[in-house]
Amino acid sequence: MLKAGVLGAGHLGKIHLRLLNQSEKYELVGFYDADETYAKKIEAEFGYKYFNSIDALIDAVDMVDIVTPTLSHYECAIKAIDKGKHIFIEKPITNTVEEAEHIRELLAQHNIRGQVGHVERFNPAYLAVKDQIVNPMFIETHRLAEFNPRGTDVPVVLDLMIHDIDIILSVVKSKVKNVSASGVSVISDTPDIANARIEFENGCVANLTASRISLKNMRKSRFFQKDAYISVDFLEKKCEVVKMKDAPKNPGDFDMILQNAEGVKKQIYFDNPEIANNNAILDELNSFADAINNNRSPIVTLHDGTEALRVATMIIDQF
Repeated sequence: MLKAGVLGAGHLGKIHLRLLNQSEKYELVGFYDADETYAKKIEAEFGYKYFNSIDALIDAVDMVDIVTPTLSHYECAIKAIDKGKHIFIEKPITNTVEEAEHIRELLAQHNIRGQVGHVERFNPAYLAVKDQIVNPMFIETHRLAEFNPRGTDVPVVLDLMIHDIDIILSVVKSKVKNVSASGVSVISDTPDIANARIEFENGCVANLTASRISLKNMRKSRFFQKDAYISVDFLEKKCEVVKMKDAPKNPGDFDMILQNAEGVKKQIYFDNPEIANNNAILDELNSFADAINNNRSPIVTLHDGTEALRVATMIIDQF
């Protein structure tokens, strides 16, 4: 079991503490939080050991789980890497692309592992169809959330849209060619609603919408590719696959057949993959333990996290 420590015991940090404590792959050593009064309250309530300094916690563990505000990710990561510790770092990886690239360089020099918390990669609905998403040419995503003051210190692109940016970059095997975007600040100092269009060199186009002042929650993505349409509902954990194939010579009474102007007939059929029930955050943490123990690349690498941040920054620069 890997000895794990958590930096930051806020809303998400508490979830990580609970799951690391449950995991059979980690031994939760303790946590650090900058608010000592709050930290001691967490220690008293849940029994997790509180360390009164970042360095003391890092010294006591094999893996550091960084769940602090984004502005402090870089400083925390540098401290952990300098001491030769593996790092799990919440999204967005850092505040700037330059910081992310420096962390990647140091990680390679120290020959240690790093993973970024892009948790939607572990969403069961996405996992059920991931292997069927092949060369999509048009992607549309909607990530809408009811207003919550937590997270409004960063643009909605870094708060919400970055989840979809990471998913898109993981399935489109091509370089970004062009980005255009618009954003509106409604209640925050930074945009609360944003729309972006990402064009790739292979011709794929992705249209992303994110809002944190919506009347309802929605996290849906649709992938259009040759002979297939794939829909993923990340919130409801549902997915749908609609495929087309050449129509049989003698279709059945209930077969759905389309015929174009040239007389070509295609059959439409539906595939609803089985969705396994899981805890995505626990799975991402456990997958990182497997990567460390088996000396292999994590599922969401620091390179992935850096590229997601790079595209997010390109979007923000359009505002």
